[in-house]
Amino acid sequence: MDEVLEQLKDGVRRFQAEVYPQRAEMFEQIANEQQRPQTLFISCADSRVNPNEITSSGPGDVFVTRNIGNMVPAYGEMLGGVSAVIEFAVSSLGVKHIVVCGHSDCGAMKALLQPESVAKMPTVTSWLKNAHAALTVAETLHERDIENRSDRPLLEVLTEQNVLLQMQHLKTHPSVAGAMAVSELTISGWIYDIGKGRVLVAEDGERSFTPIEPLKATADEAPLRV
Repeated sequence: MDEVLEQLKDGVRRFQAEVYPQRAEMFEQIANEQQRPQTLFISCADSRVNPNEITSSGPGDVFVTRNIGNMVPAYGEMLGGVSAVIEFAVSSLGVKHIVVCGHSDCGAMKALLQPESVAKMPTVTSWLKNAHAALTVAETLHERDIENRSDRPLLEVLTEQNVLLQMQHLKTHPSVAGAMAVSELTISGWIYDIGKGRVLVAEDGERSFTPIEPLKATADEAPLRV
């Protein structure tokens, strides 16, 4: 017996018994309507990153594509699945915003810093070329940080610079460039801190990431003091 497959089947059974019955009307409705997501979310394939959970989104709200390192090859360099998703999302679905989301403890960023770790993975090695410029920038900035006595880890700097680079690559795609030219599309870069549940955002044109502030508790929601 395949234990992993059985675990997945058990998950489906719980969905069918507990989740679907409570939202059956919604599922039936969206099944008979064309999807109209407002956002394309480009994230890492890391199993700890859940775009719908992070954004509190439901079925039909977010169009998602995932790959190692949340990368966007510049248009024409590696035309494939990511490029097709972007073109379809913008030209057919008419999304209004695109998020490029990196995250803490990213394996792809670690591989960039330690290329020997993926030496026996030629496809992964080739894919990581999409972030080589970010590595150069990160190393340069990190050297400056050390001179300024900053203890920021190189991995953190690289994760941010990779997101900023992929945003630049995104703008080379004709569908994106055209939609942005007529103000029908905006983009942003995110960093998701898995352990702290924190999200930092760099809007288009910004080079630094600002944390999204948590909701402030109202008087009615304030914790009881005893």
